[in-house]
Amino acid sequence: MADNQQLHPKTLAVRAGRHATPFREHSEALFLTSSFTFESAAQGAAIFAGEEAGNIYSRFTNPTVTAFEERYAALEGAEAALGVASGMNAIFTTCLALLSQGDRVVCAREVFGATYLLVDQLLPRWGIATAFVDLADLDAWRDALHTPTKLCLVETPSNPTLEVVDLAALAEIAHAAGALVAVDNAFCTPILQRPLSLGADLTVSTATKFIDGQGRVLGGVVAGSTELVRGTLFPFVRTTGPTLSAFNAWVLLKGLETLPVRMAAHCDHAQVVATWLAARGDLDAVTYPGLPDYRYYAIAQRQMERSGALITFDAGSRDRAMAINDRLQLFSRTANLGDTRSIVTHPASTTHSRMAPEARLRAGVTDGLLRLAIGLEDPRDLIADLDQALGG
Repeated sequence: MADNQQLHPKTLAVRAGRHATPFREHSEALFLTSSFTFESAAQGAAIFAGEEAGNIYSRFTNPTVTAFEERYAALEGAEAALGVASGMNAIFTTCLALLSQGDRVVCAREVFGATYLLVDQLLPRWGIATAFVDLADLDAWRDALHTPTKLCLVETPSNPTLEVVDLAALAEIAHAAGALVAVDNAFCTPILQRPLSLGADLTVSTATKFIDGQGRVLGGVVAGSTELVRGTLFPFVRTTGPTLSAFNAWVLLKGLETLPVRMAAHCDHAQVVATWLAARGDLDAVTYPGLPDYRYYAIAQRQMERSGALITFDAGSRDRAMAINDRLQLFSRTANLGDTRSIVTHPASTTHSRMAPEARLRAGVTDGLLRLAIGLEDPRDLIADLDQALGG
């Protein structure tokens, strides 16, 4: 096979990470086994010692999981990737593997609700200092990094407010202060954005969303340098066991094959829906990175290939947001995203409901905010559904 660096993303999504067995299967094999045997006691000792490559135990080595990791790494332009049980575990593993008592993490205020709670409430239990700054405010990052910091954690675009930060500029600021940068790339996937090429040290992502693409399984993945991923994160995962199951890895591996095609359709459809919503004139703050009046349009155009599948708008009040939510007929009411089916979510009462109200508002999550994750339905049908739900 050609060198991965010479191949385009659509080819990598289908061809990277393939290791056929002697049975010469065309589709990747699924290895549902808890352990692997050795030809001899000496070979077992050598594999355990890292002197010989080989699988040991599916808690931390499995051929199907490895195939997923290699394919994902190729798409991110990373030296290595590590699959884990869920997206939140990818973030938790990154934090706990990199940080020790006395270290400090600076996190963007506009992050997924569970990420916020992890940084705000759980990390301090282990003696890790934490601070929050506004995602797009580079001066705030500079000020925060005057205090020694080990890790900067961001989502861009953010969940659910779709704020973005200039990743190249942030990476330069962080590295000058001696900090690493980890970017949650769930909304874009490596098809739309490659944070490592912009200076980030790690990408963390939920594979449950667009990578699976059909709402079937859970998974998470971290990608970056071999030194960080295999040298620092992998030993933590090997010991603590947040295992990505082989079956889930196989589903996600097949999901990667269609990811470029699906993301193109998601983006096409979202652009049509967002343009229609913005043209209505009766909604507050219709936000989509592909709209010309989007606050960070120039940055988004520079660092994202396309504008993604997520749209938000403010209905003006909690009551109206809930009423619109209930009147929608094609949109699924759930807290997921990245599915073939379009989804509506009211973040203040679901994904961000465990945050204190004042913290939620500071992160831009108002009571009237609705998040739309545009799927693969015909956008004309989605617009008709939104039109009736919004009152014509």
